[in-house]
Amino acid sequence: MSKCILVVDDDAMNLKRTKMILERQYKVLLAESGREALDKIKTEEIDLVLLDIAMPAMDGLETFQHMKEASVDVPVIFLTASGYEDDVRTAISMGAVNYLKKPFFPNELLKRVAMGLEEQ
Repeated sequence: MSKCILVVDDDAMNLKRTKMILERQYKVLLAESGREALDKIKTEEIDLVLLDIAMPAMDGLETFQHMKEASVDVPVIFLTASGYEDDVRTAISMGAVNYLKKPFFPNELLKRVAMGLEEQ
């Protein structure tokens, strides 16, 4: 059975592009907000989360914090368009397994996802 990846991004084009890259190898679920992601994590069997840092209402770091508080033990790879090194450092210190700067190359995404799943 293929692994399930939850992609969380407030940009519909980013969601569509990421799904197209991943869906040949993985089951892909999409969420357009941190709140929607937290709801899906409660009801779905998720193996890895790709989580955008910069989102309105609840950003990726806050979403990740809620996951940790709920004892959700799923590898998280942060996606970031920002060049803010502090965000990346914060994400890694919180327990993220990796990060990927947007825009990314498809092969780089597939490689990081495979590495993230190995850390389960």
